[in-house]
Amino acid sequence: MATYRPDSNTLLKADSILEYVLDTMVYPREHERLRELRLITQKHPWSFMGSSPDQMQFFSVLLKMIGAKDTIEVGVFTGYSLLATALALPDDGKVVAIDVSRDYYELGRPVIEKAGVAHKVDFRQGDGLAVLDRLLADGGSGGAFDFAYADANKEQYRGYHERLLRLVRVGGVVAYDNTLWGGSVAMPRDTAGSSAYDRVVRDYMVGFNAMVAADDRVEACLLPVADGVTLCRRLK
Repeated sequence: MATYRPDSNTLLKADSILEYVLDTMVYPREHERLRELRLITQKHPWSFMGSSPDQMQFFSVLLKMIGAKDTIEVGVFTGYSLLATALALPDDGKVVAIDVSRDYYELGRPVIEKAGVAHKVDFRQGDGLAVLDRLLADGGSGGAFDFAYADANKEQYRGYHERLLRLVRVGGVVAYDNTLWGGSVAMPRDTAGSSAYDRVVRDYMVGFNAMVAADDRVEACLLPVADGVTLCRRLK
């Protein structure tokens, strides 16, 4: 969550609403290994980089609804969202997990192994754009993937978009995280409490969301879940 809302963990009117959602719908059915990795992630100094549990529950349902088998994740951190994805895929499913750092992933890898889904994970260390380019060069441009999730360098989202639309099949889904950036996209850019970085990302997200809304290759929606999730269903 961007520092435009430093005292809140949600875009909802009150944190108590998020707590209700988590306590009612998310935590009662949370996989024990997901809970373990969520708690590990929450103790990390950069825990704000982790995906939210309600968002991951939504993705789990979405992946099953579209019958996803092969997926891509750009930005892994401790692997919490990666584990949620792997658990939602069939036993012969695969998720190509991309991150510039393997160190954070190693924090969650033992939990992923305990969950029995490590065989579904293909971790690739490197810059997101570079790894996606290699996937395309290896023949992935035929739409070999059903779903992709981008939650890495925010200022590379346009580059991710162009590549992921070639990698994901027609009818497949691409999801982008943090596209409301603490609600700042609907606030003046000089809102009190914002950092220089927040203003840069805020401006970028305003442009990115406008670009996606005008992109006739996708059917898109922007959900006020967590820090904003933009979903794109590939049309052509």
